[in-house]
Amino acid sequence: MNEIRKYLFDNQDLKYRDFQSNLTPDLKKESFIGVRTPVLRAYAKELVKERKAQEFISALPHDYFEENQLHAFIISLEKSFDKCIAEVESFLPFVDNWATCDQLRPKCFSKNKEALLPYIYKWIESEKTYTVRFGVGMLMCHFLDKDFNEKYLKTVSKIRSEEYYIKMMVAWYFATALAKQYEKTLPFIENRALDKWTHNKAIQKAVESYRITDEQKASLKTLKRRD
Repeated sequence: MNEIRKYLFDNQDLKYRDFQSNLTPDLKKESFIGVRTPVLRAYAKELVKERKAQEFISALPHDYFEENQLHAFIISLEKSFDKCIAEVESFLPFVDNWATCDQLRPKCFSKNKEALLPYIYKWIESEKTYTVRFGVGMLMCHFLDKDFNEKYLKTVSKIRSEEYYIKMMVAWYFATALAKQYEKTLPFIENRALDKWTHNKAIQKAVESYRITDEQKASLKTLKRRD
């Protein structure tokens, strides 16, 4: 642990620390070291290759944002689905910000989608903000293309929360769904299946997407809620 923390401070960039802290206002500024993402990704690969990662990811909770980021990158490299799921389940309760949540993208999940689904449903029902956000993110990443099913839209549309980072992820999910599965997703917007804020945010993000046609954008704009 001391060796890893020394490496992080040796690669500290104070200007980047301030920048990253501003992007993640829910965390205290002193919890940031200031290490750039490419450096953390490369170090994660090095630790895995040298078999130094396991002790680090077993030492929870971490003290610094970058340690959580490094943890997420290490888990994302795990090739065994069963081991990866166990590590994700152990880590999720300690994820305390949107950036770490969204950087946790295990590569092995794409080859184990059927086994992944029950965990996604469980995560979405969690009482923890970033566990829910992660679950919706996994549906967005893995189940909007050839493995798409309209029932996933229904599942996400039923999520109700006052947590900003959950509402934003639901909006992001529906904006992406509009880009990839427009005809199937549009009725959820037309029928106002989402709360007002999330509904309008989903439309805003969809309209900003280059994957949405100008005709679709014009139509979506007429569906914004003002009531």
